[in-house]
Amino acid sequence: MSTAQIAEWSGQFGREYTDRNYLMREQLDQLCRKSYGKSRTELNSRFLQEIPRQSRILEVGCNAGNQLDLLQFMGFENLYGIELQEYALEQARSRLHGIELRQGTAFQIPYPSNSFDLVFTSGVLIHIAPEDLHKAFAEIYRCSREYIWGLEYYAPSTTEIAYRGHERLLWKTDFAGLYLKLFDDLELVRHEYLPYLENPNVDCMFLLRKRR
Repeated sequence: MSTAQIAEWSGQFGREYTDRNYLMREQLDQLCRKSYGKSRTELNSRFLQEIPRQSRILEVGCNAGNQLDLLQFMGFENLYGIELQEYALEQARSRLHGIELRQGTAFQIPYPSNSFDLVFTSGVLIHIAPEDLHKAFAEIYRCSREYIWGLEYYAPSTTEIAYRGHERLLWKTDFAGLYLKLFDDLELVRHEYLPYLENPNVDCMFLLRKRR
């Protein structure tokens, strides 16, 4: 599947994003503290407290591997990532070891159904056009045996935001709520609104689980 957003992120615009956002673990924690007053390590620990360290975990849209690097440092052993941008994959492969990385998108995850105990996104769903979101949700749901985890910009209704002078590249909405409406066997395990300290934006971290 090809979209205008995939075309933009696959090119120079996406490469510039990767260069701006290549973060070491300490930088990632520092950025989250500046944004919310809480480190990413702290948030991960709270949300993933019941997830065994041996669980198979897939990140959809891993970019240069910031989140996977932190999860590996936290002791998670079976990590996987997919990314549409070849340049970002090169960056991720140069820094991550013992993590399987493949090219792919949220619309075509290159793994069989129920391959992972947990599938997650971090700042990825916001860049998918609202009319295409259900396709990405369906793929993420298909590949998850149990948990879906996310950290995304939040708004109570779908709101488009101009992104670095570009239109149709960023939307915020209630992503957890949309998942729950689309799949009636999902339940909300926990969620937390994360207001920014220096501007009026809000993020939401959420953990969903398939009912057994």
